[in-house]
Amino acid sequence: MMEDTINHTAASVNALLPPEMAEKAEDTGAAKTRLPFLNLLVLAILAGAFIALGALFSTIAIAGAGNYLPFGVTRVLAGLTFSLGLVLVVVGGAELFTGNNLMVMAWAGGKITLGTMLRAWGIVYLGNFIGAAATAVMVFLAGVHGNGDAAVGAAALTMADAKAQLAFFPALMRGVLGNVLVCLAVWLCYSARTTTDKILCIVPPVTAFVAAGFEHSIANMFILPYGLLIKAAAPESFWQGLSMSPAGFDALDWGALAANLVPVTLGNVIGGGVLVGAVYWFVYLRHRP
Repeated sequence: MMEDTINHTAASVNALLPPEMAEKAEDTGAAKTRLPFLNLLVLAILAGAFIALGALFSTIAIAGAGNYLPFGVTRVLAGLTFSLGLVLVVVGGAELFTGNNLMVMAWAGGKITLGTMLRAWGIVYLGNFIGAAATAVMVFLAGVHGNGDAAVGAAALTMADAKAQLAFFPALMRGVLGNVLVCLAVWLCYSARTTTDKILCIVPPVTAFVAAGFEHSIANMFILPYGLLIKAAAPESFWQGLSMSPAGFDALDWGALAANLVPVTLGNVIGGGVLVGAVYWFVYLRHRP
């Protein structure tokens, strides 16, 4: 009896191994598609807001840091703080489009249809956009861009303008690489038994993706609208304090939002769905009866 108790305790405490993680990822992906429409949409709105808060935290952390810290240190700091977003999504419970690209495993395993998967992706993508864009509006109305003698606003504008200038192919490839790391973070969480495990699984891959300058479509749903709002509606005193003008950010317009999201979203699907989800399904699940 004592031996059975010890074995049961060990089985419940030890992290899952990759074959078990693959089955859990497949079952989880299938279960997500069965959520009622409104539940899925609301959870997606939450995820968009959570990622936006992570992006805001990251922006604040690096505001003005380039004047005092080396480039690499600044980027790692940006990544560490951005990790907040995925921690909130995974631990708090929300539906994130980029993480849900792992639903490819459930589709490849025949547990859901292609139409079911695409429907879930569409609902979550819409909800993520609503949550991220609404957070951008609230953060702007809160006047956060004026913090640090407008250093936060300057950092947000610089980041948004750089994304607006990305050409299609570099944006695509950065989207691929970005969601490889994000989905690896989610994949590692399938092995976790505790909240601490999940946080430790999330922080290193997410830090690496941000530090490298890769692209995440949902984060960009906050960063670009926030920059656009600052450019369009920040008071004259804001620009005078920075010795800048809106004309210095010509590339940043609403057309740039779509021009960025299309290649980055496509890249995210390839990176997360194909290079992570499909690969792990091929390795661990394809030979099942």
